[in-house]
Amino acid sequence: MKDKRIKILKQAKPSEGNVAYWMNRDQRVNDNWALIHAQKLAIERKKPLYVFFNLVPEFLDAAIRQYKFMTEGLKSVEKDLKAKNIPFILSTGQPGKNIPELVQKYEVDYLVTDFNPLKIKKQWLKQVMDRTGISIIEVDAHNIVPCREASDKQETAARTIRPKIKKKLYDYLDDFPEITEHPHKPDKQEPAIDRAEVIKTLKVNTRVKPIDWLKPGEPEALRILKEFIEKRLNRYPNERNDPTKDVLSNLSAYLHFGQICSQRVVKEVIASNADEGAKDVFIEEIVVRKELSDNFCFYNENYDNTECFSGWAKDTLNKHKKDRREYLYSCEELESARTHDDLWNASQLQMVQIGKMHGYMRMYWAKKILEWTESPEQAMEFAIYLNDKYEIDGRDPNGYTGIAWSIGGIHDRAWQERPIFGKIRYMNYNGAKSKFDVDKYIKKYVNLPQ
Repeated sequence: MKDKRIKILKQAKPSEGNVAYWMNRDQRVNDNWALIHAQKLAIERKKPLYVFFNLVPEFLDAAIRQYKFMTEGLKSVEKDLKAKNIPFILSTGQPGKNIPELVQKYEVDYLVTDFNPLKIKKQWLKQVMDRTGISIIEVDAHNIVPCREASDKQETAARTIRPKIKKKLYDYLDDFPEITEHPHKPDKQEPAIDRAEVIKTLKVNTRVKPIDWLKPGEPEALRILKEFIEKRLNRYPNERNDPTKDVLSNLSAYLHFGQICSQRVVKEVIASNADEGAKDVFIEEIVVRKELSDNFCFYNENYDNTECFSGWAKDTLNKHKKDRREYLYSCEELESARTHDDLWNASQLQMVQIGKMHGYMRMYWAKKILEWTESPEQAMEFAIYLNDKYEIDGRDPNGYTGIAWSIGGIHDRAWQERPIFGKIRYMNYNGAKSKFDVDKYIKKYVNLPQ
């Protein structure tokens, strides 16, 4: 394992305590560098290994849709860990309080956790560090090239981070050691997890119903990956921007919840018999674009508001802030898809009904929110709220970065100046119509039952 995946956040005096992995972003047993490192430490110290997972009662704008997908996926995590003689400890409440209590209860002196660039996760980690006197180690088990190793600053565009990542990519495509049956028995026996009681602790929106077209869990993620490589990967370069074509990988939810890792995906894609050009296009998306999003959120804590915009974008949007809007919609009108634009309505309804909006339509969707709201600030607020509430993969660096790109030109350049948008890249109905059959897309979603 490359040591640069590992960062020691807090070093305590050597002691004889146990080892635990605070699982957070990477919710899987296999191909998990954080769990691999935690087991290595525990075996070296001849100690039991525990896995902690803390479920918060509410998380940003996530609804029961996202919680159900996550908790169902954790069932396979618990089962796989049990087979390896590693207890899975599920707590509910605030991690800043619960994780230190678990550390004390299980006599932990080494706590390993996985990397997450979002500021709420950084806050939780700081609280745990402040309230414990133990060694705490962070492992980037999500990115292929670790975020800090890829760059030590916020990158301005894909073209600036691409050569940095590609230079190191193959050094980090090493094989994963297997999690073995842990040789040291746990000190304490844990009662079975009562998932019904756990669900009762949640304080989330239950009106946004769970999805049924995508099944959660690591085994299902691997099946979806295999199906994509065999049936759709060769079509991906030419058809990925057409929302009427079924060529996308459908891996975003699994990647978001860490039920599969991009390193496994890339290794399988490289080893496949797909066209080399198709491999290159897909790897650009899952590596360069995805890791650029982590870079943006890690180095810019304003990723969810207009302060993250570059100077040129702020200037041009402020210049056009008072431009007349032909249409103005409230958040409620947008949420219920009551606009004059059936193409936009179809994209919103797709997200509401199935928890996923096609990537091309996400750009169109967010840019129209800028055009139809009172200010860029309101546009960011509405777009993030809707995305995080309905998208199964919301509350993610990819989502925040995509919205900031659409509304504030992050990772983009200045374009021809026009009303409202200023020099922010513009998209419209006619542009979409030239790329795909918009009527076919609209008919598929506009008449769905609410």
